[in-house]
Amino acid sequence: MLVADDDLAVREALERALCLEGYDVLTASDGGQALETVRAGDLDALILDVGMPVLDGITVCKVIRAEHLRLPILILTARTQTRDRVEGLDAGADDYLSKPFALEELLARLRALIRRVDDLGAHDGDEQTRILTVADLRMDPAARRVWRADEPVELSKTEFDLLELLMRNTGIVLGHSTIYDRIWGYDFGPDSKNLAVYIGYLRRKIDHDGAPPLLHTVRGVGYTLREP
Repeated sequence: MLVADDDLAVREALERALCLEGYDVLTASDGGQALETVRAGDLDALILDVGMPVLDGITVCKVIRAEHLRLPILILTARTQTRDRVEGLDAGADDYLSKPFALEELLARLRALIRRVDDLGAHDGDEQTRILTVADLRMDPAARRVWRADEPVELSKTEFDLLELLMRNTGIVLGHSTIYDRIWGYDFGPDSKNLAVYIGYLRRKIDHDGAPPLLHTVRGVGYTLREP
């Protein structure tokens, strides 16, 4: 477990709390040090502050995902606007927690993120390498690549994970709570717009140029991906 925060008091408090929970904890005081530690070690998760020197948390997130490292990332920030949360999630973070926060909530979110990665790892092998196809939409989960009508589609880490979940459940309507739990490991509640934002991103990227729509909203329930 790595805690990256330039605030010494926060760093030490989290280190003590996580050690009491049985985690082996490393710390970093800036984004450059955090990135070096991520590259060097086998970590369960990363707790990452946004406002850090050398490299900010958003940049660290983007670099980690660009290097295809499957590491649960929980972002901590004093920013509370929805656009700030979306920026962090779009950079590749798995969850977002605003300061000040309750320690119990942070621990619960960490457990959910680690459990989610363990569940994904349990499906490695044939299931993970099988090409997924819905109409003319294709996905290679192992290479993390997507095509619509043989044209490559560029997706962020969260967009890819969301599309993979929908493609693996083609024709099934997935509820908001189910998607939040599987993608973010935490249900943000009925007032959250995070899921709707990412569904909008996906629609613009896979349902365009007159192609038959594949991604559908079931009002009051959730979303589904299905053949035209």
